[in-house]
Amino acid sequence: MNVNLCVDRANVYAGKKEDRMMMTGMHTVVDIYCVKCGSYVGWRYEFAFEKSQKYKEGKSVLERYKVWGPDGNNYWVAQEVEAGDSDTDD
Repeated sequence: MNVNLCVDRANVYAGKKEDRMMMTGMHTVVDIYCVKCGSYVGWRYEFAFEKSQKYKEGKSVLERYKVWGPDGNNYWVAQEVEAGDSDTDD
């Protein structure tokens, strides 16, 4: 999943709160949208049900493929070399 955990959010607005089962357990979240075009760009954690996940409360996750850079280009994540793979010839 290509996401970027973000503390400061600008130019987004929040949707309705909902409880959602995430990979790390149940959370109350709100989807966040671009104020300019209304596109979905990620979500914000409102409440974490598990004590170990409380650090996420108030933080947002932006999906990189939805966010445009200052030069108008999409942010792209370089593919990582998988364990055991080599970038040199054997």
